Amino acid sequence: MMIDRTIAEALGRAVRQYPVVAITGPRQSGKTTLVRHLFADRPYVLLEEPDRRRFATEDPRGFLAGFPDGAVLDEAQRAPELFSYLQGIVDADPRPGRFILTGSQQFGLISGITQSLAGRVAMMVLLPFSAGELSRGIPPDNLDDLLFRGLYPPIHDRGLESSEWYSDYIVTYIERDVRQLIHVRDLGTFEKFLRLCAGRCGQLVNLSGLASDCGITHNTARSWLSVLEASYIIATLQPHYRNFSKRIIKTPKLYFLDPGLAAWLLDIRSPAQLSGHPMRGALFETWVYSEMLKDAFNRRSQQTYYFWRDRAGLEIDFVFERSGRMIPVEVKSGRTPAPDWVEPLERWRKLAGEESDRGWVVYGGDENGTFRGVDFLAWREIDRLFRPAEAGWKRR
Repeated sequence: MMIDRTIAEALGRAVRQYPVVAITGPRQSGKTTLVRHLFADRPYVLLEEPDRRRFATEDPRGFLAGFPDGAVLDEAQRAPELFSYLQGIVDADPRPGRFILTGSQQFGLISGITQSLAGRVAMMVLLPFSAGELSRGIPPDNLDDLLFRGLYPPIHDRGLESSEWYSDYIVTYIERDVRQLIHVRDLGTFEKFLRLCAGRCGQLVNLSGLASDCGITHNTARSWLSVLEASYIIATLQPHYRNFSKRIIKTPKLYFLDPGLAAWLLDIRSPAQLSGHPMRGALFETWVYSEMLKDAFNRRSQQTYYFWRDRAGLEIDFVFERSGRMIPVEVKSGRTPAPDWVEPLERWRKLAGEESDRGWVVYGGDENGTFRGVDFLAWREIDRLFRPAEAGWKRR
């Protein structure tokens, strides 16, 4: 089943403006399916195939001569020799939308592009399905089902059993990507590091603690965290530095980009097990952050998200700017709104004053509403957080 991807609109604009468009994102996020569907009339080359890669790396000029009107080059970071030659080709003939590049590793693809194709390429990121995309095809039964299964396309459009798929995904990721990016002697130690990161979803990054618990050095932990970010397995959230209080936390927080993958790494093997799990709230928060990033990437928006925490214990899960005002967002996985959920937002508004909007609570229930001047948003309607006016949200 083909589920329409929101990024297609922005991708269509990009191919009308740039001679090269590059799409990166985690493995199995749907990049190949998307480009083969949207650009079915273009020649398609998968550079993971040894013979194609050998031709491209040994004779890049001859390889590219076979595509005078352009092509889709999948996993382009596997043949970095092509980038310098692409520069000359598109400079000589800058027709928009000639070459579509995809890649699953930020390091290889972006480093090649910044060295050779800067100013000639539109960079795009495709993450797994958003909740809105999934609702157009196979909507989840409930929140626990969503958090447990995650949003990687093969699980939904091919009906695969999620636990088995994540097991295979981790093995493939470690065996292929990790060996390509870094020299890891003991892959078991790296998988342990990955599981320790899953146990720290929504927490401040503590490299010393990760390193100690995993039995590696501080520098190794930093390097491995960078690899996970480059492969779109995790994302960090930076603190907001606005000096409403001088005693603010300046350490980033750690999130996974898919709750299902994090749940599998936490040995959660069923939605029922998740419903009472102590990490359920953290997994819900990691899903909310992933939805924020997906919305920004899908629209090629410059929207940036932060968290805010001071040393007195006041924390706002997410903060972002819209129309010159700061929007605070609290995230609660419970199904029944509670009065104490709005207290951090009220305290934040006192500190921020006129710079702050009234705020939101994204929660695990099914009803939208307003309580003490704060909008409560049901998890299924999280898209309203990004475009409240377009979605018909009526602020009271």
